[in-house]
Amino acid sequence: MRRRKLLTVVGARPQFVKAGPLCRALRERFREVLVHTGQHYDAEMSDAFFEELALPRPDHNLGIGGGSHGAMTGQMLAALERVIQAERPDLVVVLGDTNSTLAGALAAVKLHVPVAHVEAGLRSHDWRMPEEINRRLTDHASALLFCPTPEAVANLRAEGVRRGVHQVGDVMLDAVLEHARRAGAPEAPGTYAVATVHRQENADDPERLLAIVRCLDALPLPVRFPVHPRTRQRLQVLGFSPRGALRLLRPASYLDMLRLVKGARLVLTDSGGLQKEAFILRVPCVTLRETTEWVETLAGGANRLAGAEPARIERAARAALRRPPRFPRRSPYGDGRAAQRIATRIERFLKTR
Repeated sequence: MRRRKLLTVVGARPQFVKAGPLCRALRERFREVLVHTGQHYDAEMSDAFFEELALPRPDHNLGIGGGSHGAMTGQMLAALERVIQAERPDLVVVLGDTNSTLAGALAAVKLHVPVAHVEAGLRSHDWRMPEEINRRLTDHASALLFCPTPEAVANLRAEGVRRGVHQVGDVMLDAVLEHARRAGAPEAPGTYAVATVHRQENADDPERLLAIVRCLDALPLPVRFPVHPRTRQRLQVLGFSPRGALRLLRPASYLDMLRLVKGARLVLTDSGGLQKEAFILRVPCVTLRETTEWVETLAGGANRLAGAEPARIERAARAALRRPPRFPRRSPYGDGRAAQRIATRIERFLKTR
């Protein structure tokens, strides 16, 4: 009997991290075709992750990066349609909530190829976020919905989605548990904070971005800031130069970032993935957004929503430093075997077709 063929779509840093444990689990049972859309095309945001995480070389690299959300998604949709027609997979796997996720799901379902969505059911309930649109549309196009938490399952039920829904845990937890030891010991642990800012509503609004970085620069401990290429470009245009706590760094590889977070007293970020990595590593976090899809991290003060207002950010940071949060004994994100559960569920699904 032939091995069933899967086509997995990735394109951005968080997807490369999740693809590590997932690709290994899938390739034990299936023929996997890996497609890189090119959404993150900078070498420090793409090539370094493939090398460091020992990801398989993409079978197709579409080279589609930059441009508006609509233009990028449209180009990806057309290119992925051609790849799916050529490869004729039994199922398409998409991860997370990027433009690559939505394009992969739409291309597959329009060609009557079933879609499996890894990290299904997450909701921030903030329709201003492109990721919220991507994840909702992808969920409603998918035949298999792999949820990291009970909350994600409940979100889908509230929208009338019940068929094909499976709570499996979080593949990012799989990756953190696998690589945290490899990352090594941090330098000067407990003496610094870590910050990242890259989300569109923060990085593309000059007043908002300037307010955030000035606030970070005024915090009472050194702040290590690996700067996303787009954010660095915006800061250069604004003429910003740190004079206090902030230390601008090059984009960090996955292992470097894990090592930084492991040693931090505090994380300040607008990244969804970094909120969760901080939570898994039991480091308090201040989120530079008004909402989060990772609602479990808010329990016990482990994560605090501060938006982009400097006074709120400073207040939340000082509170997190003053009162260590309470982390749960058992992770709400599972036991680190999500990838194996996903592979098992896909195998059962394809046997019935």
